[in-house]
Amino acid sequence: MEETIAAILDPGKGILAADESSKTIEKRFAGVSVPSTEETRRDYREMLFSTDGIENYISGVILYEETLFQNAKKGGFLVELLKKKGIIPGIKVDKGTVPFSLREGEVVTEGLDGLDDRIKTYKAAGARFAKWRAVITIGESIPTDDCIRANAKALASYAMICQKNEIVPIVEPEVLIDGDHTIERSYEVTERTLGIVFDEMQIQGVSREHLLLKPSMVISGKTCPVKAPVEKVAEQTLRCLKSAVPGDVPGIAFLSGGQSDEEATAHLNEMNKRGPHPWVLTFSYARALQNAALKIWSGKESNVKDAQTAFLKRAKANSEAAKGIYST
Repeated sequence: MEETIAAILDPGKGILAADESSKTIEKRFAGVSVPSTEETRRDYREMLFSTDGIENYISGVILYEETLFQNAKKGGFLVELLKKKGIIPGIKVDKGTVPFSLREGEVVTEGLDGLDDRIKTYKAAGARFAKWRAVITIGESIPTDDCIRANAKALASYAMICQKNEIVPIVEPEVLIDGDHTIERSYEVTERTLGIVFDEMQIQGVSREHLLLKPSMVISGKTCPVKAPVEKVAEQTLRCLKSAVPGDVPGIAFLSGGQSDEEATAHLNEMNKRGPHPWVLTFSYARALQNAALKIWSGKESNVKDAQTAFLKRAKANSEAAKGIYST
């Protein structure tokens, strides 16, 4: 696990989250008028994985289960495209969210049943790390500590199963950006969430040195009338992390969480400009890396090269942000 973590945290590199569920990728494909079929999903992800030079900026890719076992168009498994570039395959292992029974508007993540067997299967197929996403919603009288604790317990149990199988767990407690909350409210919820998550991991005996954290940034809600500037997002996020995240966690790979491409890059860059930090700060982005490429591709083979160029540009920009040297 130490070797995997070191490779993922190679300076200036980060993670491509290509683990959209079938339902999620169907929505994204619909936005560019592409039907979601096994073939189109394969073609899209093969386009990303085969981009020349991404190995200079991307150290790992989180895959959906279908993709881990999917053949490339010209034969062989898609995952082999990554391995040949020295990029580490990972796997999304949670089964999505269900309503939390104690409070309306809150959810808890499922997927622990049979996880040990699934992890063994994924490892045999080449996965070296995994990801589990918990979802925390900010609203009137929520989140409750009960919901945060339920999600934290599941995150810790998942992490223990991964570590037992020598798979590096990525722990993702996402505080949603949806809503009109202020950055101060985001700070309060994020700090509380991270505190409970690490408390639960200590209770269950999870090794902090053998995991990666994938948190939200501390940011204003999407519909908040006052948007916090880049500098304040960096300041508040770093203050929150220093308050709630132990220094022996080796790395933090932020999710983009509904930010625009440029926002996600600028916020990460500003944080790294303010280093050094106790942990490596990098990215684990989905839309913030893929948006431009998906729009250009639009399901057409003739657009592949231009889409790959756009994808490489975003990967390079975030690589620079992971070093604190990005400029527009």
